[in-house]
Amino acid sequence: MLTPGDVVEVDLGTPAGSEAGLRRLAVVLTAGRILRGGPNVVQVVPLTRTIRPSGTEVLINPDDANGLDAPSAAQCQHVRSIATTRIRQRRGNVGPAILAELRETVALLLDL
Repeated sequence: MLTPGDVVEVDLGTPAGSEAGLRRLAVVLTAGRILRGGPNVVQVVPLTRTIRPSGTEVLINPDDANGLDAPSAAQCQHVRSIATTRIRQRRGNVGPAILAELRETVALLLDL
């Protein structure tokens, strides 16, 4: 079962324009109470190893818990809903502090 903050390998398909796409890692943002219901669709933020100064991306350094191999940027500007069938495997979890930072960044982007 997925939990908020899980780092998962996903297949986002062919990107259009500047969209995140292809097979990559992403962080699950969906609330725990929703995940416990076994949804068919979840919300994720894609990760990239390309680190750039941006107020819309959150740096995540690798550690034993998150399963990352290299420093990665969570691309909050690319938050999207995906079918759970796009999830290939779980790698780890970013933990509550990074998850809160991701959610705060998405909330700022969406003016929530």
